[in-house]
Amino acid sequence: MSRIYLDHNATAPLRPEARDAMIAAMEACGNPSSVHAEGRKAKAIVEKARAQIATAFGADGADLVFTSGSTEGAALALAGRELHGAAIEHDAVRSWIVEDLSVDEHGVATVTDPAQSTLQLANSETGIIQDLPEGLAVTDATQAFGKLPVAFNWLGATMALISAHKLGGPKGIGAVVMKRGTDLAPQITGGGQEMGRRSGTENVIGIAGFGAAAEAASRDLANGVWDEIKEFRNILENALVAGAQETIFVGKDARRLPNTLCFATPGWKGETQVMQMDLAGFAISAGSACSSGKVRASSVLTSMGIASDVAQCAIRVSLGLGTTQDDVLRFADAWLDKQKKHRARMA
Repeated sequence: MSRIYLDHNATAPLRPEARDAMIAAMEACGNPSSVHAEGRKAKAIVEKARAQIATAFGADGADLVFTSGSTEGAALALAGRELHGAAIEHDAVRSWIVEDLSVDEHGVATVTDPAQSTLQLANSETGIIQDLPEGLAVTDATQAFGKLPVAFNWLGATMALISAHKLGGPKGIGAVVMKRGTDLAPQITGGGQEMGRRSGTENVIGIAGFGAAAEAASRDLANGVWDEIKEFRNILENALVAGAQETIFVGKDARRLPNTLCFATPGWKGETQVMQMDLAGFAISAGSACSSGKVRASSVLTSMGIASDVAQCAIRVSLGLGTTQDDVLRFADAWLDKQKKHRARMA
């Protein structure tokens, strides 16, 4: 029986539109900074993608600086600023912030000084969505972009981080979107590419794939694809709730990404569950892919008041394009079987 991929928040499979755009971009041999015809052709690919992403993200009139992903984007937007943030942020953001914002039991952070703070739009582990305050300095929109109908121009933030591979684009390409005229100190200097904010020859192939993926993701949102995915997530959640009364479902009553389900069964380590389900043919995770494999409780969950020993028992199931109702029902049956056997061993 074929494997079922339920780890879309870690990375989404490459969209065919992105693959086609990348193959076409491979034929452009010029450097985007060169003024001859070949260079202009490569430059045109970059600028087409920049426009595609800006339109999909509702960022018309904003500046968009390409990076190698949201981790580099976080460094570009946050380094040296000592902005305030919370423990629910991705580690790429936590590396640069003063971690002093409080988080309630529903996973919602309180921001007291927006102009000096950063706050994610949606959490990668729990899927919980934040209400961003007007005038926020930076938001990590990596998980929200492509899954929620959001527009940078009405988010109220000065800068936003986005990444291609979360919405079906290639890995290794992302962007910082910012209000035009925002002062930003470059972290990589050299030839002055990307308006002097991020030097280095542009990743034309990756950028082309990013643009095509963003355009396709915007189309999917308009066509209600994520409403169907949300239905499948709810079917899965209801099946698990009915069969595992002792399991804690994180953010069940909060606004969440339509594809994300996070739950913990006390006494059954998350990493053990991941391995057992992998052997059963399912790809899931025990939290953010960037911290998976580290034997420690999730700071996201502990900041919500969940005990450390329980947090270590959490897993994340994240659906995406191509996930079917049969997929989630097969997962529910397999997981509940493993859970029943675990409970019997512990009895």
